[in-house]
Amino acid sequence: MGGMGLLVFALLAVNVLLGSYTVTIPDFLAMLGGENIPGASFIVMENKLPQAILGLLAGASFGVAGAIFQTMLRNPLASPDIIGISYGASATAVAAIVLFGVRGAGISVAAIIGALAVALLITMLARGRGGTGLILIGIGAAAFMQAAVTFLLSRADTTSAQEIMVWLTGSLNSANWERVAILAVALLVLVPFTAAGSRDLRGLSLGDDTAAGLGFSVSRARGLLTIMGVLLAALPTAAAGPIAFVAFLSGPIAKRLNGGAASLPLSALVGAAIVLAANFMAVNAIPGTSLPVGVVTGALGAPFLLWLLISSNRANQGG
Repeated sequence: MGGMGLLVFALLAVNVLLGSYTVTIPDFLAMLGGENIPGASFIVMENKLPQAILGLLAGASFGVAGAIFQTMLRNPLASPDIIGISYGASATAVAAIVLFGVRGAGISVAAIIGALAVALLITMLARGRGGTGLILIGIGAAAFMQAAVTFLLSRADTTSAQEIMVWLTGSLNSANWERVAILAVALLVLVPFTAAGSRDLRGLSLGDDTAAGLGFSVSRARGLLTIMGVLLAALPTAAAGPIAFVAFLSGPIAKRLNGGAASLPLSALVGAAIVLAANFMAVNAIPGTSLPVGVVTGALGAPFLLWLLISSNRANQGG
């Protein structure tokens, strides 16, 4: 845990201090103290620093959301970006922009409503079908939402199309202090509820029958954890778009680092590390061009998803 915390801090520093525009530690500390360094102050304090902090917060939130769903449903495919929750947020945000001309905070509100609506829909449709049924229905919902976003993009004008691109892959390029503050406050509110649900999550990871035998209220625990997971996926999506595969990758990596046991704090650190590392690559990979961070995380996550599907299929055939 401590090592991963140090890695996240190092990646945060790398994003702020290094890259196409570098700044020394003494200059950075001077800027934090209020000193204005022409040119540097704006680039660092209004661009690089909020971008890095938003990436840290979004990555941590996605990481915990993924770990909650994967542990609760006991399946590594059960992450918000695979089962359609993140795409639900994207689709409603794009619909708000294209169909109703919504701008600013209204888009974020639409994204959160969309994520909650999709989560409720797939939960209702999957009732009685178990975790596998929910995942399959969620994958279908995700495909439908992607198709809806593509259709809406074809109907958008050039100005809106540029704004919509954030909702296709996820990006930190438009980060600002307002988004950082809103996401930070929202996560601070959710932390106590998530911590309270972590005990229930450990029980559900043993299976519903075992959890019920140990005295857990399975339906109440699932309801609370589902709401927490959806909000933890929807809020960073509303701030930075659906950064692909972060929720999907964080839980399994944290589990491997933790000796096979799920850990929400470690999943948060892993998610933050993934986003910060991917953002540094996205900003600096091509000189003069800043790619959306979701392009990099998508490139990293797609091979892992393929490997997971192939290995799961082999395991099923072997069984």
